[in-house]
Amino acid sequence: MSKGKILLVGFGPGAKEHMSSRAIAAIDEADVVIGYTTYIKLVKDQLEGKEVVKKGMTEEIDRCIEAYEQAQQGKVVALISSGDIGVYGMAGPTYEVLLKSGWTPDSDIEVEVVPGSTALSACASLVGAPLTHDFCSISLSDLLTPWPVISQRLEAAARSDFVVALYNPKSGRRTGQIVEAQRILLQHRKPETPVAIVKSAYREAQNIQIVRLDEMKDCKIGMLTTVLVGNSSTFLEQGLMITPRGYANKYSSITGEVKDGEQRGRSLSMGLDGWQECVREYLRDAVQQDSKPSLREVMAYFDMPLGQILSAIAAGSEEDAAGEFSAVAVNNDLLELVQSTACEWGRLRAVVRSEAGAVTELMLNARDFEARGEWLNIENEHFHLHIHWHKVTAAWMLQRGDSLRSVHFVDVAGDAVFNLSLIKSEGEFNAAALAHYQQIWQRQVDNLQNY
Repeated sequence: MSKGKILLVGFGPGAKEHMSSRAIAAIDEADVVIGYTTYIKLVKDQLEGKEVVKKGMTEEIDRCIEAYEQAQQGKVVALISSGDIGVYGMAGPTYEVLLKSGWTPDSDIEVEVVPGSTALSACASLVGAPLTHDFCSISLSDLLTPWPVISQRLEAAARSDFVVALYNPKSGRRTGQIVEAQRILLQHRKPETPVAIVKSAYREAQNIQIVRLDEMKDCKIGMLTTVLVGNSSTFLEQGLMITPRGYANKYSSITGEVKDGEQRGRSLSMGLDGWQECVREYLRDAVQQDSKPSLREVMAYFDMPLGQILSAIAAGSEEDAAGEFSAVAVNNDLLELVQSTACEWGRLRAVVRSEAGAVTELMLNARDFEARGEWLNIENEHFHLHIHWHKVTAAWMLQRGDSLRSVHFVDVAGDAVFNLSLIKSEGEFNAAALAHYQQIWQRQVDNLQNY
């Protein structure tokens, strides 16, 4: 018996002119063609003389099993899908079925994945160039993926300013997902953000709508629709939806001169190696402008977590200082810093912020902290403070002129957990507490220099 073969074929939007030559050859090579009924119809002119197996919606695993069983008989099987078969397609389920059946790449059955043009790229080509910069795709179908997972992905993509392609946005029974997706996106995008709604790209029923984000949920959307949501820089002009690549960050115009401080072919001044210097420059300029931005305002301006901002401040030098701010990373035991060292600083202010924006300020003594398992607690008649200490991964000591002496504790993502600050009385720090704080500060500096 000859070896069997499974060809996982993505044939793009459907029209033959948009298929790759390999996709056409793969279907021609096949003895058996298996696919969803709609996919079979799209390639019917290539199926003469072949065994055709049609399967309905929700019968994806049946298609995979059928392909495996036919290949075991020595047949060449084309399991077909529109778009790219590896993007929300049949490639993944097929490999899962094969591997669970004991198949390996060295087995008698050969498997080949034939890529095709994805729905998001086909739809994008019809409305301009909305995917020119970073983008992601998210399926709104909760038939196999829990909605909390989908919601988290929408939130992360929206906050990160990705152009977002929404697959499976709506069906006859799933009508609320697109509404909820719009709500999440509008928390981070302007209402006028361009949105392209494309149905059946490059097929007879093709339909294109370009609307605002706040109009999206009221449009005609179905399972054959892909929704492309622009990012903060996407614009609409002459009926075209364009997402700039970013040349305006470096050049005065696309063909213009390089902007001051930038170099052709080199990372931006706000690139990986330069953005921290921009933080310090921003804080120096604030002093000259008699402005006093808070740490929270600096974080918002650069859209970076506290740990990254503190690291940028700490990386400064005398020639490249961060205005009124200076910082040093704590490089000894963080729990010792709280339970032992900070006890010498007397009465302290602890600040804890919720994600929603509530701020709690507590006056306390560090000696009242008690470690219990994963938690660091203070319990007295006035309040209970419980800090999940295992979430704390780093800390910085921070000074601002003569107004602030504090220690900030952050988690692995650099987000604030809590901070402790020395308290002034009648406009002055306690002399002994201040001297001890400065002693610990210098110890951190010396440790870093000796490292």
